[in-house]
Amino acid sequence: MDDARKKTIMQGLVCPRPLTHDEQVVLGHGSGGRMTRDLITHYFYPPFENPTLLRGDDAAVVTLPEQGRLALSTDSHIVSPLFFPGGDIGRLAVCGTVNDLAMVGARPLWLTAGFILEEGLSLQILERVVGSMKVAAEEAGVIIVAGDTKVAEREKVDRLFVNTTGIGWIPEGREVGGANARPGDVVLLSGPIGDHGIAVLAARGELAFETTVESDLAPLNKLVEKMFEASQAIHVMRDPTRGGLATSLNEIARQSKVVIRLEETSIPVRLAVTAACEMLGFDPLYVANEGKLVAMVPSEEAEMVLEAMRSTSYGEGACRIGVVEESPPGRVLMRTAIGGTRVVDVLSGEMLPRIC
Repeated sequence: MDDARKKTIMQGLVCPRPLTHDEQVVLGHGSGGRMTRDLITHYFYPPFENPTLLRGDDAAVVTLPEQGRLALSTDSHIVSPLFFPGGDIGRLAVCGTVNDLAMVGARPLWLTAGFILEEGLSLQILERVVGSMKVAAEEAGVIIVAGDTKVAEREKVDRLFVNTTGIGWIPEGREVGGANARPGDVVLLSGPIGDHGIAVLAARGELAFETTVESDLAPLNKLVEKMFEASQAIHVMRDPTRGGLATSLNEIARQSKVVIRLEETSIPVRLAVTAACEMLGFDPLYVANEGKLVAMVPSEEAEMVLEAMRSTSYGEGACRIGVVEESPPGRVLMRTAIGGTRVVDVLSGEMLPRIC
């Protein structure tokens, strides 16, 4: 065989260029990981650029002259199935926005709710979802003060989508944000991770596995208030939803330009969640949560905050899981159970099947 023929054959064996997904939206853009970050920074930040938006926190903090600071957040909610063990899309819509406000130290006050309904949706389903929102709003102590409804043609929407916008008030002295982590801070977690993602996956029935795990879906604002009663020095709070704990910690490490060092044996995961993840090939660090928060507080305040968390129903399993150090900045590292060190990177694509 001549050299030219060999060259032609070898060129045919070369792997194609990897897809960059720069021409159309794919599911991975909604994963909460690297592709989501790239989509936001490339398509949304440039045209909307302003200091408030570029903070990159769960809710925007704005100042009213002589009136103090408000927090504002909006979120759209898509989940299949609409009802799952431990919750439903209605409770998810309320709790998700309440928690985003609470994560910047705000006391949630008002919500709006926008509904996109598919033609043919059972009104009994709608009534059940709205009733669940009412109960969740009462538990969180917020009022749904405005809304909107649109109906889409059959098969243009997956039955029901909900958008919620929330407004909250930030008491004086609270300075919480993803860029505020400091070397020496202790990393606190409010309880076991991965419950929500595994509960939703099991409810779908697509992967033919069963579990007793229920979603941890809950409003966390009262837990946050207890934490602030113990200390005003809380630097960072984040609820690790899409992309899980690993992605949230990477966001914070990047915003604060610090390294976060975790202890694998200190991160609580229910046995049933661990078993499901091992069977499905998932890492619990990347599985979504809807009723957990991670916080970073100065070491001298950590024990008081931890005790306050444990005194609440949604923080009974709170624990220390790591520390914040100076370098290498922008990284999350974890000491493994066998004594090695593992880089915990951000979720790069979509963890299938999609759960929210």
